[in-house]
Amino acid sequence: MNLLNSAVFCVVVVVVVMCGCDRESVNSIGMEFKLIPAGTFTMGEGDDAHEVTLTQPFKMGVHEVTQAQYEKVMGVNPSGFRGADNPVEKVSWNDAVEFCRKLSELPSEKAAGHVYRLPTEAEWEYACRAGTVTMYSFGDDESELGNYAWSLENSGDKTHPVGGRKPNSWGLHDMHGNVWEWCRDWYDEFSRGELTDPAGPVTGSGRVIRGGGSSLAAEHCRSTSRIWSRPTDRFSHFGFRVVLVSPDEKAEP
Repeated sequence: MNLLNSAVFCVVVVVVVMCGCDRESVNSIGMEFKLIPAGTFTMGEGDDAHEVTLTQPFKMGVHEVTQAQYEKVMGVNPSGFRGADNPVEKVSWNDAVEFCRKLSELPSEKAAGHVYRLPTEAEWEYACRAGTVTMYSFGDDESELGNYAWSLENSGDKTHPVGGRKPNSWGLHDMHGNVWEWCRDWYDEFSRGELTDPAGPVTGSGRVIRGGGSSLAAEHCRSTSRIWSRPTDRFSHFGFRVVLVSPDEKAEP
Protein backbone atom coordinates (compact mmCIF):
# COMPACT_ATOMS: atom_id res chain seq x y z
CA MET A 1 0.00 0.00 0.00
CA ASN A 2 1.54 3.31 -1.09
CA LEU A 3 0.63 5.34 1.97
CA LEU A 4 2.58 8.18 3.47
CA ASN A 5 1.25 8.96 6.90
CA SER A 6 2.15 12.52 7.66
CA ALA A 7 -0.59 13.25 10.13
CA VAL A 8 -0.06 16.92 10.79
CA PHE A 9 -1.83 18.45 13.70
CA CYS A 10 -2.53 22.12 13.42
CA VAL A 11 -4.06 25.09 15.17
CA VAL A 12 -6.80 26.66 13.11
CA VAL A 13 -8.16 30.17 13.26
CA VAL A 14 -11.32 30.69 11.25
CA VAL A 15 -12.75 34.00 10.15
CA VAL A 16 -16.27 33.35 8.87
CA VAL A 17 -17.36 35.68 6.11
CA MET A 18 -20.97 34.57 5.99
CA CYS A 19 -23.20 32.18 7.88
CA GLY A 20 -25.08 29.48 6.03
CA CYS A 21 -24.46 26.17 7.78
CA ASP A 22 -28.09 25.92 8.84
CA ARG A 23 -29.16 25.74 5.18
CA GLU A 24 -29.58 22.18 3.94
CA SER A 25 -30.52 20.69 0.59
CA VAL A 26 -31.25 17.15 -0.63
CA ASN A 27 -30.64 15.82 -4.14
CA SER A 28 -32.57 13.30 -6.23
CA ILE A 29 -30.92 10.23 -4.67
CA GLY A 30 -31.30 11.42 -1.08
CA MET A 31 -27.85 12.92 -0.50
CA GLU A 32 -27.94 15.79 2.02
CA PHE A 33 -25.77 18.90 1.79
CA LYS A 34 -24.92 21.78 4.11
CA LEU A 35 -23.94 25.23 2.89
CA ILE A 36 -20.49 25.95 4.31
CA PRO A 37 -19.59 29.65 4.66
CA ALA A 38 -16.58 31.28 3.05
CA GLY A 39 -13.80 32.13 5.48
CA THR A 40 -10.15 32.14 6.48
CA PHE A 41 -8.32 29.64 8.66
CA THR A 42 -4.81 28.48 9.51
CA MET A 43 -3.89 25.15 7.90
CA GLY A 44 -0.91 23.12 9.04
CA GLU A 45 1.19 23.20 12.17
CA GLY A 46 4.47 24.75 13.22
CA ASP A 47 6.64 25.53 10.20
CA ASP A 48 3.89 24.21 7.93
CA ALA A 49 1.21 26.57 9.25
CA HIS A 50 -0.19 28.88 6.61
CA GLU A 51 -3.27 31.03 6.20
CA VAL A 52 -5.89 29.81 3.74
CA THR A 53 -8.85 31.83 2.50
CA LEU A 54 -11.82 30.19 0.81
CA THR A 55 -13.60 32.98 -1.02
CA GLN A 56 -16.77 31.13 -1.94
CA PRO A 57 -19.28 29.22 0.16
CA PHE A 58 -19.80 25.61 -0.91
CA LYS A 59 -22.19 22.77 -0.26
CA MET A 60 -20.56 19.80 1.47
CA GLY A 61 -22.14 16.38 1.78
CA VAL A 62 -23.53 15.86 5.27
CA HIS A 63 -22.53 12.21 5.09
CA GLU A 64 -19.98 10.01 3.38
CA VAL A 65 -21.40 8.49 0.19
CA THR A 66 -23.32 5.36 1.15
CA GLN A 67 -23.27 1.99 -0.52
CA ALA A 68 -26.89 2.40 -1.64
CA GLN A 69 -26.15 5.78 -3.23
CA TYR A 70 -23.01 4.50 -4.93
CA GLU A 71 -24.76 1.44 -6.32
CA LYS A 72 -27.68 3.51 -7.60
CA VAL A 73 -25.30 5.65 -9.66
CA MET A 74 -22.56 3.16 -10.55
CA GLY A 75 -24.49 -0.13 -10.67
CA VAL A 76 -21.98 -1.94 -8.40
CA ASN A 77 -21.07 -2.09 -4.72
CA PRO A 78 -17.40 -2.94 -4.11
CA SER A 79 -17.57 -2.63 -0.32
CA GLY A 80 -16.26 -5.25 2.08
CA PHE A 81 -18.35 -4.16 5.09
CA ARG A 82 -21.79 -4.55 3.57
CA GLY A 83 -24.74 -2.37 4.53
CA ALA A 84 -26.88 -0.05 2.41
CA ASP A 85 -26.36 2.86 4.79
CA ASN A 86 -22.69 2.12 5.48
CA PRO A 87 -20.18 4.28 3.63
CA VAL A 88 -19.02 2.81 0.35
CA GLU A 89 -15.39 1.67 0.51
CA LYS A 90 -12.80 -0.12 -1.56
CA VAL A 91 -13.21 2.70 -4.08
CA SER A 92 -10.28 4.36 -5.82
CA TRP A 93 -9.89 8.09 -6.39
CA ASN A 94 -10.72 7.42 -10.04
CA ASP A 95 -13.90 5.62 -8.97
CA ALA A 96 -14.92 8.56 -6.80
CA VAL A 97 -14.37 11.03 -9.64
CA GLU A 98 -16.38 8.83 -12.00
CA PHE A 99 -19.20 8.70 -9.45
CA CYS A 100 -19.26 12.51 -9.39
CA ARG A 101 -19.38 12.62 -13.18
CA LYS A 102 -22.20 10.10 -13.48
CA LEU A 103 -24.20 11.68 -10.66
CA SER A 104 -23.90 15.06 -12.38
CA GLU A 105 -25.20 13.47 -15.61
CA LEU A 106 -28.39 12.05 -14.08
CA PRO A 107 -31.35 13.76 -15.81
CA SER A 108 -32.83 15.01 -12.54
CA GLU A 109 -29.50 16.45 -11.44
CA LYS A 110 -28.84 18.11 -14.80
CA ALA A 111 -32.32 19.62 -14.73
CA ALA A 112 -31.60 21.03 -11.26
CA GLY A 113 -28.26 22.46 -12.42
CA HIS A 114 -26.30 20.28 -9.99
CA VAL A 115 -22.64 19.47 -10.56
CA TYR A 116 -20.59 17.30 -8.18
CA ARG A 117 -16.89 16.93 -7.40
CA LEU A 118 -14.58 15.86 -4.61
CA PRO A 119 -13.72 18.54 -2.03
CA THR A 120 -10.30 20.15 -2.13
CA GLU A 121 -8.12 19.33 0.85
CA ALA A 122 -8.53 22.88 2.14
CA GLU A 123 -12.31 22.67 1.85
CA TRP A 124 -12.27 19.32 3.62
CA GLU A 125 -10.24 20.48 6.64
CA TYR A 126 -12.11 23.78 6.87
CA ALA A 127 -15.46 21.94 6.90
CA CYS A 128 -14.16 19.33 9.36
CA ARG A 129 -12.90 21.93 11.82
CA ALA A 130 -16.14 23.95 11.65
CA GLY A 131 -14.48 26.98 13.18
CA THR A 132 -12.56 25.13 15.89
CA VAL A 133 -8.93 25.53 16.91
CA THR A 134 -8.63 22.12 18.57
CA MET A 135 -7.33 18.67 17.61
CA TYR A 136 -10.86 17.49 16.87
CA SER A 137 -13.95 19.39 15.79
CA PHE A 138 -15.38 18.95 19.30
CA GLY A 139 -12.25 19.79 21.33
CA ASP A 140 -8.99 18.23 22.51
CA ASP A 141 -10.35 15.47 24.75
CA GLU A 142 -9.64 12.22 22.92
CA SER A 143 -12.00 10.35 25.27
CA GLU A 144 -14.94 12.19 23.64
CA LEU A 145 -14.16 10.90 20.15
CA GLY A 146 -16.51 7.95 20.47
CA ASN A 147 -19.45 10.35 20.57
CA TYR A 148 -18.50 11.75 17.17
CA ALA A 149 -16.65 9.03 15.30
CA TRP A 150 -16.16 5.34 14.61
CA SER A 151 -12.50 4.64 15.32
CA LEU A 152 -10.60 1.53 16.40
CA GLU A 153 -11.62 2.17 20.01
CA ASN A 154 -15.36 1.63 19.39
CA SER A 155 -15.89 0.31 15.83
CA GLY A 156 -15.04 -3.38 16.12
CA ASP A 157 -12.68 -2.68 13.21
CA LYS A 158 -15.53 -2.27 10.74
CA THR A 159 -17.55 0.56 9.23
CA HIS A 160 -20.98 1.62 10.49
CA PRO A 161 -24.04 3.37 9.01
CA VAL A 162 -23.37 7.03 8.29
CA GLY A 163 -24.80 9.59 10.69
CA GLY A 164 -24.70 7.30 13.71
CA ARG A 165 -22.42 9.61 15.70
CA LYS A 166 -22.85 13.29 16.58
CA PRO A 167 -22.19 15.86 13.83
CA ASN A 168 -19.74 18.72 14.14
CA SER A 169 -21.11 22.19 14.80
CA TRP A 170 -21.68 22.75 11.08
CA GLY A 171 -23.88 19.67 10.85
CA LEU A 172 -21.46 17.28 9.13
CA HIS A 173 -21.25 13.65 10.29
CA ASP A 174 -18.28 11.24 10.31
CA MET A 175 -15.64 13.80 9.39
CA HIS A 176 -13.54 11.88 11.91
CA GLY A 177 -13.27 8.11 11.39
CA ASN A 178 -15.54 5.54 9.69
CA VAL A 179 -13.75 5.72 6.31
CA TRP A 180 -10.84 7.73 4.94
CA GLU A 181 -12.14 10.29 2.43
CA TRP A 182 -10.55 11.05 -0.93
CA CYS A 183 -9.90 14.71 -1.72
CA ARG A 184 -9.42 16.35 -5.08
CA ASP A 185 -5.76 17.38 -4.59
CA TRP A 186 -2.51 15.70 -5.45
CA TYR A 187 -0.54 15.13 -2.24
CA ASP A 188 2.41 17.34 -1.34
CA GLU A 189 3.92 19.02 1.70
CA PHE A 190 2.01 22.12 2.70
CA SER A 191 2.92 25.37 0.95
CA ARG A 192 4.29 28.38 2.80
CA GLY A 193 2.61 31.77 2.89
CA GLU A 194 -0.97 32.87 2.49
CA LEU A 195 -3.10 31.02 -0.07
CA THR A 196 -6.48 31.74 -1.60
CA ASP A 197 -8.71 28.89 -2.79
CA PRO A 198 -5.79 26.40 -3.03
CA ALA A 199 -6.27 23.30 -5.17
CA GLY A 200 -2.96 21.53 -4.48
CA PRO A 201 -0.06 20.84 -6.86
CA VAL A 202 -0.62 20.39 -10.59
CA THR A 203 0.81 16.85 -10.64
CA GLY A 204 1.90 14.19 -8.17
CA SER A 205 2.15 10.52 -7.36
CA GLY A 206 -0.82 10.18 -5.03
CA ARG A 207 -4.06 11.88 -4.10
CA VAL A 208 -4.86 13.20 -0.62
CA ILE A 209 -7.03 11.17 1.76
CA ARG A 210 -8.40 12.69 4.97
CA GLY A 211 -10.12 11.97 8.27
CA GLY A 212 -8.94 8.56 9.44
CA GLY A 213 -11.06 5.44 9.56
CA SER A 214 -12.73 2.88 11.79
CA SER A 215 -9.59 0.70 11.74
CA LEU A 216 -7.38 3.45 13.19
CA ALA A 217 -6.73 4.74 16.69
CA ALA A 218 -8.06 8.13 17.74
CA GLU A 219 -4.75 9.90 17.17
CA HIS A 220 -5.06 9.18 13.44
CA CYS A 221 -8.59 10.60 13.19
CA ARG A 222 -7.73 14.20 14.05
CA SER A 223 -8.86 17.13 11.94
CA THR A 224 -5.39 17.29 10.36
CA SER A 225 -4.74 13.58 9.76
CA ARG A 226 -3.72 13.09 6.13
CA ILE A 227 -2.26 10.33 4.00
CA TRP A 228 -1.96 9.69 0.28
CA SER A 229 -2.48 6.81 -2.10
CA ARG A 230 -2.33 6.25 -5.85
CA PRO A 231 -5.49 7.26 -7.75
CA THR A 232 -6.02 3.64 -8.83
CA ASP A 233 -5.73 2.10 -5.34
CA ARG A 234 -8.80 0.46 -3.83
CA PHE A 235 -8.37 -0.37 -0.16
CA SER A 236 -10.66 -1.22 2.72
CA HIS A 237 -11.74 1.91 4.61
CA PHE A 238 -11.18 4.18 1.57
CA GLY A 239 -14.37 6.13 0.78
CA PHE A 240 -15.40 9.71 0.04
CA ARG A 241 -17.98 12.48 0.29
CA VAL A 242 -18.83 15.03 -2.38
CA VAL A 243 -19.31 18.76 -2.87
CA LEU A 244 -22.24 20.22 -4.82
CA VAL A 245 -21.17 23.17 -6.97
CA SER A 246 -22.71 25.52 -9.52
CA PRO A 247 -22.87 24.44 -13.17
CA ASP A 248 -20.37 27.11 -14.24
CA GLU A 249 -17.63 25.72 -11.98
CA LYS A 250 -15.21 23.26 -13.54
CA ALA A 251 -15.96 20.01 -11.71
CA GLU A 252 -13.25 17.83 -13.22
CA PRO A 253 -9.89 17.48 -11.41
